[in-house]
Amino acid sequence: MLAHTELRTRLQTICIVLVAMVVVVTAMKLAKGLLAPVTLGLIVGIVAAPGMRLLARLGIPRAVSASISLLFVGAATVLLIAGLGPIVMDLIGQVPRIEDEIRWWVIDASRAIRGLESVQIELEQSLAEDGKEVEAAMPSLLDALSMAPNFAAQLLTFAGTFFFFTLTQNEIYATVKGKAASLRQADKAVSHYFVTVAAINAGLGAAVFAAMTVIGVPNPILWGAAAFILNFVLYLGPVMLLVALAVVGFTEFNGAYALLPALAYLMLNMTEAQFVTPTLVGQRLQLNPLVVFLAILFGLWLWGPIGGIVSLPLLVWATAFMAHQPQPDPATDADLAPTQA
Repeated sequence: MLAHTELRTRLQTICIVLVAMVVVVTAMKLAKGLLAPVTLGLIVGIVAAPGMRLLARLGIPRAVSASISLLFVGAATVLLIAGLGPIVMDLIGQVPRIEDEIRWWVIDASRAIRGLESVQIELEQSLAEDGKEVEAAMPSLLDALSMAPNFAAQLLTFAGTFFFFTLTQNEIYATVKGKAASLRQADKAVSHYFVTVAAINAGLGAAVFAAMTVIGVPNPILWGAAAFILNFVLYLGPVMLLVALAVVGFTEFNGAYALLPALAYLMLNMTEAQFVTPTLVGQRLQLNPLVVFLAILFGLWLWGPIGGIVSLPLLVWATAFMAHQPQPDPATDADLAPTQA
């Protein structure tokens, strides 16, 4: 009887936990407009923590340091948008040409395989309708203007979260008794991971740019920038770029040469994933590939692109936080004590 009661209690506890998880995830999904920029601001603040510590050692007040960090992040964002803007517009301009190439390539393939004129006609009509649907799905100027206030609100939320977190990070961590060292260690893991991976991705982007230039792929800077950005989204990003390069190869070249762009990127990406990243990032930050894949999928489903960006840093942070066993350190506690700006 006692065992039956214990089993029923455990089942009730499991059901309560599952219901609570569903409620929490649903609330996070509904509060995407608020929680996504807040989480991104916290992640960027954690990445910027080494710079804040450097400025503190130079004797710069924390309020000034937080303002400098915010200006630096804003300038980096503006430069990134300014640099990628022409590339993105060029990619959008090439979409109709790529669609036409794919359309005629599929028509020729269907004609060669089946040899039926009716199939060709139906395929042409179907692809033409799909092209109209794609054009209709493209956001118009009015759509962009309607989304501008929401984007501005999220941008302000991100900026405010980043500024006040970097301003009061020591005070926040000092209030968590016995966990300050673990929090700091988790922050260091995320900062180390992000900075190292950003440098690796920049090198990969430069290598892809050089390879596409040698092969003769149009707009090689586009593919280099895409390799740099998409490689932050592990597994999914490289697969997307590989498929895109395969399509471009078949639309731009003939014969076996059409496989060269995708094969070149595949070799570069495998070299980076198998040798460069494990060597520079270190085994202590290596995570289970299935967990990483599911975390990125969950982040993309939950918060869209922002979720895909913050999911892996959050996973690294949580893993480092749980793995760290804090030791009493009076010097560390003194460093984490609230400081006046």
